[in-house]
Amino acid sequence: MSFEESIYQLRQQKLREIEALGQEAYPHKFAFTHTVPQILAEFGHNTAEELEKGRVNVKIAGRIISIRLQGKAGFAHLQQGGQRLQIYVKLDFVGEKGFALYKLLDLGDHIGVGGYLFRTRTGELTIHVEEITFLAKDYLPLPEKFHGLSDVELRYRQRYVDLVMNQDVREVFVKRSKVVQSIRRFLDARGYIEVETPMMQPIAGGATARPFVTHHNTLDIDLYLRIAPELYLKRLVVGGLERVYEINRNFRNEGISTQHNPEFTMLEFYQAYADYHDMMQLTQDMLAQAARDVNGTTKASFDGKEFDFADWQRLSMREAIIKYWPEAAAPKPEIADFATHESVGKLVARLNASHTPHMPYDPKEPAGKTIAAMFEAVAEHHLIQPTILYDFPVAISPLSKNKRDEPDWVERFEVFAGGLEIGNAFSELNDPEEQRRRFEQQLKEKERGDEEAHAMDEDYIRALSYGLPPTGGEGIGIDRLTMLLTDSRSIRDVILFPLLRKQQEQAEDGPQGAEKP
Repeated sequence: MSFEESIYQLRQQKLREIEALGQEAYPHKFAFTHTVPQILAEFGHNTAEELEKGRVNVKIAGRIISIRLQGKAGFAHLQQGGQRLQIYVKLDFVGEKGFALYKLLDLGDHIGVGGYLFRTRTGELTIHVEEITFLAKDYLPLPEKFHGLSDVELRYRQRYVDLVMNQDVREVFVKRSKVVQSIRRFLDARGYIEVETPMMQPIAGGATARPFVTHHNTLDIDLYLRIAPELYLKRLVVGGLERVYEINRNFRNEGISTQHNPEFTMLEFYQAYADYHDMMQLTQDMLAQAARDVNGTTKASFDGKEFDFADWQRLSMREAIIKYWPEAAAPKPEIADFATHESVGKLVARLNASHTPHMPYDPKEPAGKTIAAMFEAVAEHHLIQPTILYDFPVAISPLSKNKRDEPDWVERFEVFAGGLEIGNAFSELNDPEEQRRRFEQQLKEKERGDEEAHAMDEDYIRALSYGLPPTGGEGIGIDRLTMLLTDSRSIRDVILFPLLRKQQEQAEDGPQGAEKP
């Protein structure tokens, strides 16, 4: 029998003894008067004399996080609402049965207590217990109290224990909730309507990504878990919902890394009669407000790097490559060097001659794809301060409107902070004939082996044919934004239940921590 199994059986026996004392094993509720955070907020500054003079009676419930017995008395700490409060249990006040119950309690058990507040000789705010009620037994031992659950892999698998033992983890997810609340308030105040769009779609669209495939038995059709809600949200703009947003779950059948999880949360929002310049300012204002709402300041740090959501820079993709071009590959490029397939190829050759690791290059790919790869190799990791990176090649932007004066480029920007890309926005393409040409170009890429190329969506083209007004649209990753505002190094630290390998496969193949770069 394992140690865990023996503990389980011992605590089962304790539960039977608790029932013999007249306590319910699994009562339906407990009528409390206060929460632990309320008591600490309301009475945390009261002196011992004040508490003694005006007796404060309370009833609270919580999980036992520490417990000790000293003869006919004992102390314990109850945890509830992310905070802890000491209780004092004495035989003379709770009676024979009450004290017998106390001696049968274990770390992790849930109890309810009633009594009055006082301060111990050491000054700690404490409940002097007069009644004690059993609420639930913890059959399995909690981790050692001073270290909590330290195995990172186990923390992700057993998040329910992680939240009990690591209060910093709990705070991350409280802040994640505040991020979403802040964004909702910001957009609602500007006349946006929150909507819901399908998570199962007949065509995987709205982004370039490999989808998950499922099957509907009754209709006998394959469906795709959505990779983005974009095309449905723009259909709604066509229908007259001129400002819409959705905080949605997306699913992309891709690798797992510190920045990627196959299931993730995205904010997408669209505004009629606007372009990407309007979205830039809206983004800066919204993220600065979210930072203030979550942390009380626009300043944050991530991976040891400080930045400020009130201090933005704006660079075009070409300007970013020029600005951060490595000195070893001098001289710096000029805007004209990005104009043709041949000149872009020469830039790659110059870069790879003096820069490692070498940038992958396929001369058969469109020049726009090569320029985007060059930005990732040369500039992306430098974008620590919040940055609007704008003007992208048309070859990697099938849903964006062309620039007014440069048809090979589109009105698109991405949002970077702390070295992470957290947002993507367009002046939305609303010409149905041009959209068809873009989809056809994507189909050619798919024929060349690009599994993430966009599919043809005839109904979306039909929707555009009814008239999509000039529209600005954007997606912002909630998970990555939370990473930045909580200084969490892995996306799995901000997702309550991240996708992991089966434990048997992990034992055979090596640790889960092997991640794609």
